[in-house]
Amino acid sequence: MDLSIIVPLYNERESLPELISRIRDMAAGQGYSYEVLLIDDGSTDGSWDVVRELAAADSTVHGISFRRNYGKSAALYEGFAAAQGNVVVTMDADLQDAPEEIPEMVRMVVEDGFDVVSGWKQHRQDNKLTKNLPSKLYNWTARKVTGIRLHDMNCGLKAYRKEVVKSIEVYGEMHRYIPYLAKNAGYGRITEKPVHHEKRKYGVSKFGMERFVNGFLDLMSLWFLSKFGKKPMHFFGTSGILMFLIGGIMTVWIIAAKLVHQAQGVRFRAVTDQPLFYLALLAVILGVLLFLAGFLGEMISRSAPTRNDYNVKDRL
Repeated sequence: MDLSIIVPLYNERESLPELISRIRDMAAGQGYSYEVLLIDDGSTDGSWDVVRELAAADSTVHGISFRRNYGKSAALYEGFAAAQGNVVVTMDADLQDAPEEIPEMVRMVVEDGFDVVSGWKQHRQDNKLTKNLPSKLYNWTARKVTGIRLHDMNCGLKAYRKEVVKSIEVYGEMHRYIPYLAKNAGYGRITEKPVHHEKRKYGVSKFGMERFVNGFLDLMSLWFLSKFGKKPMHFFGTSGILMFLIGGIMTVWIIAAKLVHQAQGVRFRAVTDQPLFYLALLAVILGVLLFLAGFLGEMISRSAPTRNDYNVKDRL
């Protein structure tokens, strides 16, 4: 099979018939053998009934329905597990992603050899204040942290080589950082393609401003796991030793200064009367705690069943 198109959806019943029609026309024009996986993330507006009707009328359409709303990452996880096509495309169900962009993205994967092709909504049709400006800041931060030069990492329209989606695990709200997950799994040929972004035709957006805060926290989690997931002692141990040394040096300096002043008969303050002493004591305690946290993290990491899971490229 040439192509799997994964469409997570939540309360998008009005847009689904038009979306499937446009996908069908696109695939027919390119001669693709394909499947469409509609992942209903606990919709309450009757979207699943529409999915069942579409699947009954078209053998290329398949559906998966969750009992409740789990989020986009869960929908993509199930879609990736079920996908059979050599190229896997993800897109949103709200008709803001154009199916007509798919052939060029597929070509870039198949012919140009890219592992991931991410859409870039250069001219967004969203509210500039609530969507565009926060999105620019979010993407700038993501580029700096991940080292991946994408202008729109959270764009729902992406194309992947099949082995990429079979080698990564999407959970929580990590769908925003699938290119980063792919990079950490060893798939570094990542690029982007400018795509047309259409205005929402039906319904309202399901994501609020909190997605930017959550996105930043998820990015920090991914960065930490990619750098120190298998070696937590390198982070916590180094931080702990540094804090312990700072606290220790401050303590020695305070006591030495007090002894020198005492020996010279100069007026001095008692060590316990100095706020700096308590800051030094706090630094020592934090250093010990950080070191112990690293030690425990190292023990957990070494006991994990996935401690020697590696993505092998080839064997001879």
